[in-house]
Amino acid sequence: MADPKGFLTTGREVAKTRPVGERVKDWNEVYVPGSLLPIISKQAGRCMDCGIPFCHNGCPLGNLIPEWNDYAYREDWSAASERLHATNNFPEFTGRLCPAPCESACVLGINQPAVTIKNVEVSIIDKAWDRGDVTPQPPERLSGKTVAVIGSGPAGLAAAQQLTRAGHTVAVFERADRIGGLLRYGIPEFKMEKSHINRRIEQMRAEGTKFRTEVEIGKDIDAAKLRRRYDAVVIAAGATVSRDLPVPGRDLKGVHFAMEYLPLANKVQEGDLTVSPITAEGKHVVVIGGGDTGADCVGTAHRQGAASVTQLEIMPQPGEERNANQPWPTFPMLYKVTSAHEEGGERVYSVSTTHFEGDEDGNVQSLHLIEVEFKDGKLEQKAGTERVIPAQLVTLAMGFTGTDQANGLVQQFGVELDERGNVARDENYATNVDGVYVAGDAGRGQSLIVWAIAEGRSAARGVDRFLTGTSALHAPIRPTDRSLMV
Repeated sequence: MADPKGFLTTGREVAKTRPVGERVKDWNEVYVPGSLLPIISKQAGRCMDCGIPFCHNGCPLGNLIPEWNDYAYREDWSAASERLHATNNFPEFTGRLCPAPCESACVLGINQPAVTIKNVEVSIIDKAWDRGDVTPQPPERLSGKTVAVIGSGPAGLAAAQQLTRAGHTVAVFERADRIGGLLRYGIPEFKMEKSHINRRIEQMRAEGTKFRTEVEIGKDIDAAKLRRRYDAVVIAAGATVSRDLPVPGRDLKGVHFAMEYLPLANKVQEGDLTVSPITAEGKHVVVIGGGDTGADCVGTAHRQGAASVTQLEIMPQPGEERNANQPWPTFPMLYKVTSAHEEGGERVYSVSTTHFEGDEDGNVQSLHLIEVEFKDGKLEQKAGTERVIPAQLVTLAMGFTGTDQANGLVQQFGVELDERGNVARDENYATNVDGVYVAGDAGRGQSLIVWAIAEGRSAARGVDRFLTGTSALHAPIRPTDRSLMV
């Protein structure tokens, strides 16, 4: 145990954010650089080293949290990094982007603020990079087997790294111009600077993983031909079909999916564009959808100089404390104020969009909404609550409905889909097509980054066993596992 009295004597302290007036003028990460290291050892000392650490159950990766908390408390950074990497290929991603279901399951969180697990995690990995503890781990020998991984998001990258280290020759195919999937173009720079992706890619290249960008399987390369070329294939193409809003005025100019809007802002930061062709500058912006992607749109609009930002959510506003039907250690639905919300704008709950209005040139100018409520399990509109708000840019951030089928990948492989439109798989992540596996959102449906990495690691074990007859790779979850909830 790190500090036997730490949870009694030390209060919870989290990373400091830069002043709002400063950070909305740039695209750097919102946190004060270096603010965690002076406090993180004491924060790690709050871990109680529970006999049954429920944080393991909250985290699908099964991260060895009490172990690396102990090492961080003792400032044994090399050992902490080793324990961190034992279960997680990319802790710098999860430490910045994961909503931390592990903290919701922290035993200390029953009656006190939980341990700052995310902050400890990101401190350990950032220190490991600074110290040079993160090095390539090429395989001792090659198996002679080849694997194609389709998609370079967290699931695809995790599967590729695991299989490369197992000795297989792995090629990752990405349809975008850079590696990273939604990590690259869906996550704004202010949440995670892309230098973190770049150095991981260099590590993977040094280990032997090959990367091919601007190649879309199904269009540029026939999927069936790819299968014949490689001994195994992992589909990790994500669930990239955005949920639409079929209301009058949807076809007006200025109404966009979030995944049309956010990637362009990231391309500006990559230096590909001087100004985004879809910009919030000087406009009244409405974001439809109250999740993390919606918050990303809010923060992006602030930095582009929006005149106003309004975020709409059809569900009621969550409470600030756990509901009785969401007891510890489940992941509760709580009112969350992200860094983007701290920067301004209005959040409106329990409303539904009825239609958009435009000007004579076909540009969206306003949005009509109405209040809604749940009655007998059904969503009903409340008469007399209609109102109009200005809207010159609207982003639809209502989630995703499944993997892309328009490019022909699903049909060319001949893989079966489940009842929710995801690629079906068995207990080993194998599809109905021999040698073709699926990992991440393409098989699970829209989920969290920590689940994607866990799926990539688990699918890699299935592929390794298929190729060699056995596997020593870590498989933290089954395809049927779900978040810890009631």
